[in-house]
Amino acid sequence: MKNLLYIFLVVLLFSCQTQQKELKVISGNAIGTTFSIKYLTHDEIDFQPKIDSLIDAVNASVSTYIPTSDISLINKGDTSIVVDHFFEEVYFKSERIYKETDGEFDPTVGVLVNAWGFGPEKGLNNLDSVQVKELLTYVGFNKVKLENHKIIKLYPEIYFDFNAIAKGYLVDIVGRLFEYYNIENYLVEIGGEIRAKGVNQKGEFWRIGIENPNEDGTRSFATAIQLKNESMATSGNYRKFRITDSGEKFVHTINTKTGYATESNLLSASVITAFDCADADGYATALMAMGLEKSKQFLKNHPELKAYLIYVNENLEIQTYKSDNFKD
Repeated sequence: MKNLLYIFLVVLLFSCQTQQKELKVISGNAIGTTFSIKYLTHDEIDFQPKIDSLIDAVNASVSTYIPTSDISLINKGDTSIVVDHFFEEVYFKSERIYKETDGEFDPTVGVLVNAWGFGPEKGLNNLDSVQVKELLTYVGFNKVKLENHKIIKLYPEIYFDFNAIAKGYLVDIVGRLFEYYNIENYLVEIGGEIRAKGVNQKGEFWRIGIENPNEDGTRSFATAIQLKNESMATSGNYRKFRITDSGEKFVHTINTKTGYATESNLLSASVITAFDCADADGYATALMAMGLEKSKQFLKNHPELKAYLIYVNENLEIQTYKSDNFKD
């Protein structure tokens, strides 16, 4: 009888361990883009309202497109705003990446993002060098502080814009939600920024494609990779740009040194790291501002980052560069 009971318990334990977890998918729209979330679970938890609540909370903190958000009120000069933990985490991540990239990543560039017509505020027509130089006065993360949960600005005109890191941060927040509920296998993708943990329904690491920089709106892929408990973010100017009546092209990645919205030779930069997706997002933006040669040197000094860069050479041919630790 004891032997039969032992066999029954072993079979029961084995069957529980090997029970196939179900792949669940949630998709929709958020922060002006689409999202797709996949995860494996036995549970019947409805994550949609929880995710919607998180999106609303992050937007209320750091979205410049919501006039009543904390960041919008701070940008308008309200010094009484007590920021929440979402704002603080994004702020301190931004400060660290700003220092590591020698200011190539700088969320105080918002005044120039608006001026060039890529922000929520009305752009300026026919910007000249004098205006750009004046606006650069209000750019610099070394000109702001966060003390006692309040922002202190050297100039009231300083305008925060966390859009280059906010999508990745929202990905992290949703990922942490799954981890809180002990979901070990998931993939969160919001607007192309990704955080992957564990494996997919086939027991394989999540496989992700890196897009070609197609300006005509079509989608094709340059390569594919497996994310092994990693995050990935891609930055590029091939979709967010505008062309003036005179044919001059301006892109949304602003050079924080010159103040101009002109293209570097990089078309897109994809960064993969074991860090948070917000970090990958910030670094990808910084690489786009640096251009190819500075990016290559930066990556050699930061082996914790893997990168896939697509650029245009001197013959106007599209080429790719992979960091030494990148494997596709």
